[in-house]
Amino acid sequence: MSVIVRDDGFHAEDFTGTAVEIAPETNTEEVLQLASGADLVRIVFPSFSDGRGFTHARRLRDAGYKGRIRAVGPVIADQYAMARRSGIDEVEIPDALAARQPAEQWVFRADWRAHDYRARLKG
Repeated sequence: MSVIVRDDGFHAEDFTGTAVEIAPETNTEEVLQLASGADLVRIVFPSFSDGRGFTHARRLRDAGYKGRIRAVGPVIADQYAMARRSGIDEVEIPDALAARQPAEQWVFRADWRAHDYRARLKG
């Protein structure tokens, strides 16, 4: 099983619609083509140290994709702000990771707009 993480904490799966899955090694043109017409793009993160999915999400948003983007895999709570800034709407993590990093740790990082380096420079 898995847990869906959003800015307000943990959720059960609630998606119905057309979804596609993007592997980390997928090239940019193929990512854009696969996402066309999909309501949800599931971007696979094989490990927390593989950041190619952040690039895929950013390129999708820059190309005008308006649907839901979900990071899938062992993304850790410390990466949540980066995921959100990249254009990812939610993260799907394994139950074991959710047990080690409870919802409070994810919600703590949910104010992702206020904690980037640009926000600190405006002071």
